[in-house]
Amino acid sequence: MSLYSAGAAFRKAVQDESPLQVVGAINANHALLAKRAGFRAIYLSGGGVAAGSLGLPDLGISNLDDVLTDIRRITDVCDLPLLVDADTGFGSSAFNVARTVKAMIKAGAAALHIEDQVGAKRCGHRPGKEIVSKEEMVDRIKAAVDARTDPDFVIMARTDALAVDGLDAALERAVACVEAGADMIFPEAITDLAMYTTFANAVKVPVLANITEFGATPLFTVDELRGAEVGLVLYPLSAFRAMNKAAENVYTALRRDGTQQNVLDTMQTRMELYESINYHDFEQKLDALFAAQKK
Repeated sequence: MSLYSAGAAFRKAVQDESPLQVVGAINANHALLAKRAGFRAIYLSGGGVAAGSLGLPDLGISNLDDVLTDIRRITDVCDLPLLVDADTGFGSSAFNVARTVKAMIKAGAAALHIEDQVGAKRCGHRPGKEIVSKEEMVDRIKAAVDARTDPDFVIMARTDALAVDGLDAALERAVACVEAGADMIFPEAITDLAMYTTFANAVKVPVLANITEFGATPLFTVDELRGAEVGLVLYPLSAFRAMNKAAENVYTALRRDGTQQNVLDTMQTRMELYESINYHDFEQKLDALFAAQKK
């Protein structure tokens, strides 16, 4: 009997849906909502862990344990394959990268991406990024590939070289990462649709388009990205941004009006929450247990 592989499920989703829409889930509840909406894969953003779980900026402050905590909470309740932002691998050596890969597989993740920024990293759509040498990035990918305990676990290489050194340098790095064993490529902060086609033709593996709001990349549609030979479309923090704005509006209204009556229509209802977390299934089991005890 074969064991379930989250990595294999992720690879199948990439094959079956072209391009595969991967939506960010900031927590376990959002993972369940994403599944109810019909998505076949979800994403845990490093920036989301930093801002959402820790209240800190995405500047290399969060660590592996912070990310693992959120991975476990999501994979415990949601069986959608989870792609995880592994930043630079959470350490300065191949040993750190290997530990990250093994720990994420054990926690139930299906895939991760590692980037070529220096340890003091920044959001991929912010200025002032610094990247390591191509050789060091290749070493990160080799270490990740060698550390896999599940051969189907996906190692995705992210490069931030476009904004730092230009398109040719980014393509060279992407090709080198594929030669080192990377399964997929994530070129960050793409500014032109045709660039995706250039990457896809160069690397011959699935290419991810990061369609994040308020960044350097235009909000291309799925149809546009399909035409550019993109394999995966990522929406890393769309729901998180909406959630934050909604919470801000509710707090403002409560303080201003002294009641939540004017913002009820913006809220998920109690019954909608119960449906998304399968509350009634749990309650029925509890009722059955109480009934058995009374007998």
